[in-house]
Amino acid sequence: MFMRFCVALTCLFVLPQCLSPATAADNKNVVLIVVDDQGFEMGCYGNDTIRTPNLDALAASGTRFTQAYATVASCSASRSVILSGLFNHNNGQYGHAHDYHHFAAMPRVRGLSLLLADAGYRTCSIGKFHVAPQETFDFEVYANDGIQGARNPVRMAENARRFIEDIGDDPFFLYFCTSDPHRARVGFSNDQPHPGVDEVHYDPADVVVPPYLPDTDAVRGELAEFYQAISRVDQGVGRLMQVLDDTGHTDDTLVIYISDNGPPFPGAKTTIYDPGIHLPMLVRRPGQSPGVVNNAMVSFVDLTPTILEFTGAAAPDYPLHGRSFLSIIDQSDPPGWDEVRASHTFHEITMYYPMRAIRTRQYKYIFNLASGLEYPFASDLWDSPTWQEVVANHAPMYAGRTVDAYIHRPRRELYDVSADPDELVNLADDAAHAKVLTDLQSRLKKWQVRTKDPWVIKYEHE
Repeated sequence: MFMRFCVALTCLFVLPQCLSPATAADNKNVVLIVVDDQGFEMGCYGNDTIRTPNLDALAASGTRFTQAYATVASCSASRSVILSGLFNHNNGQYGHAHDYHHFAAMPRVRGLSLLLADAGYRTCSIGKFHVAPQETFDFEVYANDGIQGARNPVRMAENARRFIEDIGDDPFFLYFCTSDPHRARVGFSNDQPHPGVDEVHYDPADVVVPPYLPDTDAVRGELAEFYQAISRVDQGVGRLMQVLDDTGHTDDTLVIYISDNGPPFPGAKTTIYDPGIHLPMLVRRPGQSPGVVNNAMVSFVDLTPTILEFTGAAAPDYPLHGRSFLSIIDQSDPPGWDEVRASHTFHEITMYYPMRAIRTRQYKYIFNLASGLEYPFASDLWDSPTWQEVVANHAPMYAGRTVDAYIHRPRRELYDVSADPDELVNLADDAAHAKVLTDLQSRLKKWQVRTKDPWVIKYEHE
């Protein structure tokens, strides 16, 4: 029986051999890196200001996906999808796991770590866990000593080194999750030292203000702090890649880098507009061609099926909602990858606002099931200088939207995202788009029925 370590790495690992030992040559290891609240703020995604040399190197050695999507723009809910292969309306993790929010997955769910452990994998979680219950998503080892609340990714990488060295030739699944660049309530934890990290500072005048944010001094100041936190993440990723190289695992390890949801600003995180769910994804598969740019529309619900296929581990005894993208990693424009879906219900317990969406290459349809309610704010977004500037100035506009339009959403939103990428012109009541709307509504409802969405009852009750 495996020993479980729920304590920090203050003592050496003493890990018995796996029941199904494999030689190093047979190993297919997995490193899944999930950072917190990052968008496309990387050099490899075209941001010329931010310095992310290690992420850029990972992209250059593998595949950079341009059309990867989270299914929900909220931390716990998104992570539950990543680790289960089920949309969160089905797995039961409707919102945050921690504190009084207290959402948790259904007892029937078996998380990715358990499925890999069944196949003989040694499993290790470092950093943010943020799903529940623990027994559904449990890991053999929690290597969290000295990581400063998962805001020191360099130390996290060194903890990973100890885990990998101590397990010898056994195959491993490493779940590596920074708290950066999530806000530390209001700021970005840049006011404390992070041993081993060279802090990278940015001039607010140089940052790139995305279209969903107003270009103000407050926004620029926050973006400069945000960039600094991302540069910490980049250094941790660089150290982690060095650890894989030092331990002889560069050529037998699948590496995946994603963010759980969009940046921690109103207009992105907690919304299922594109800034909240259209996210970076870098993948490096052993033996693949380097420098691939892949335009397939992939979803984070596809991650568990992909990892199961790569490792050969068995799927659970219920159908998963995603599909493996392993076979298309080397391709640029694979056919049949042209649609994703989103499902959001809660962020914090006080933030009930169920939304379901379907997005194709040209259109996005959002169904706001509680459109009579004001759109709720996450506590950290409300307190941010970016939003408090809007409140203090009674600003009528928030970037391209009116504040009123941001807070009061219609029941149906339809956008031609090819012509209107900022999702500002709602075509739901446009007669010329009636056929498109009807088609997307029908497809969305069929998906809700197929994935056993409890909120499908709203079609009858409202």
